[in-house]
Amino acid sequence: MIHLLKEVARGKRGARDLTYGEAVEAAEAILTQRATPAQIGAFFIAERVKMETVEELEAFVQVGRKYTLRTDSLAPGIDCAGPYDGRKSSFIATFAVAFLLAAAGLPATLHGAASLPPKRGIVLQDLLQAAGIEAAELTRERSLHAARRSGVLYASTELWCPPLASLRPIREQLGMRTVLNSAEKLLDVATSPFIVFGVYHNTVFDRLARLLIKLGYRKALIVQGAEGSEDLFIDRPTRTYWVENGEFQLQVYDPETYGLEAPVPEKDWTPQEQVAVAEEVLRGEADLAFTNQVLLNGAARLHLAGRVGSLEEGLYACKALIDGGEALATYERWLQAMKEPLQAAAPFSS
Repeated sequence: MIHLLKEVARGKRGARDLTYGEAVEAAEAILTQRATPAQIGAFFIAERVKMETVEELEAFVQVGRKYTLRTDSLAPGIDCAGPYDGRKSSFIATFAVAFLLAAAGLPATLHGAASLPPKRGIVLQDLLQAAGIEAAELTRERSLHAARRSGVLYASTELWCPPLASLRPIREQLGMRTVLNSAEKLLDVATSPFIVFGVYHNTVFDRLARLLIKLGYRKALIVQGAEGSEDLFIDRPTRTYWVENGEFQLQVYDPETYGLEAPVPEKDWTPQEQVAVAEEVLRGEADLAFTNQVLLNGAARLHLAGRVGSLEEGLYACKALIDGGEALATYERWLQAMKEPLQAAAPFSS
C-alpha cells in the first residue's frame, strides 16, 4: 500500500492518478483491511485532494461488488441510489416513489446504512425504524422476502457488503467524504439494468456518466437533486444527465412544464414526519407539493426504464396508481413482509 500512497499523496500538483490495476490493488488492500487504518485514512484524504478518476472509481466499485452478497433472483428493476449521509431539509420522495414504481410493475431497490459523515442527516434506515422496522430485523433474508412480496427491496448495505461495516470506524473518525461515498451507491445488490443516481455538484456529471457507461447499465439518470439526492425538485428545474447506449446528454426536468410546480412547505423533518408524509402521499392525502414530487419522480423513472413512452404518460400512470390504491397496497404488503416472522416466508434462492 505504501508504494501506492507515494503516488497519490504527493500533493495537488505532484500526485499521479492510479491506473485501473493499481486502483484495484488499493481497493483490495482497503476493503480487506490488509492496509493499516493509518494507510487507509491517508489514501482517502489523498484521493479527496487529488480527485478520483473514472478508473479509480470503477476499481472501488468492482472490488466492492466482489465482496457484496448480490442477488440475481429478483426481476430486473431500477436502483435508486441516494446519499448515505442523508437529508436534513428535504422530503425523501424516493421512499414513496419506490412503492409507486413497484405498483407499476417496475421493481425498485433502495439501499443505505446508518447515517454517515459529513452531513449525518436522516437516512432511509431511519425511516424504516420510524415505520416499526428495527435495524436488527434488516437481514438479507427478510429483505429478499419482502421484495418478492412487494417488488421493493431495501438492502442494508453494510450487511450485504461486510467490508463497509468494518471500515465505518475509520470513516467516522475522518468525518469527510471518501471514494466509498460514491462506490457504496453502485454496489448494485439486485443487478439492476437501470439506475437513478444522485449527485451534489454538476461538475461530476461527466465523470459519473462515463463511470456508469463502464459499469454496463442499460440506462441511467444522474440527478443533481435535493441535498445531493436522486429526487427531482418540484419547486424549480433539476439538471440531470441521461445516459444510454454509451452516450450521455444534459436533460433538464422543469415541473412548471407539466403543471406540477408547487411551493414546498417548510417542515422540521424527523424520520417520523418523513414516513407520515410518504404515507399521506400514497393515500392521496398529502400536500400538493409532496404528491407532485412523487408523481414527477415516478414518471421520470418509469420513462427511464421504458415502461412508458413519455413523461406525460408516466404522470398519468402514476396518478392512477395512487388514486386506485395500488401504490398504498404495495407499501402495506412490503411493510407487513418486513415485520412478519421470517418462517412465514416461502423458500427462495439468492
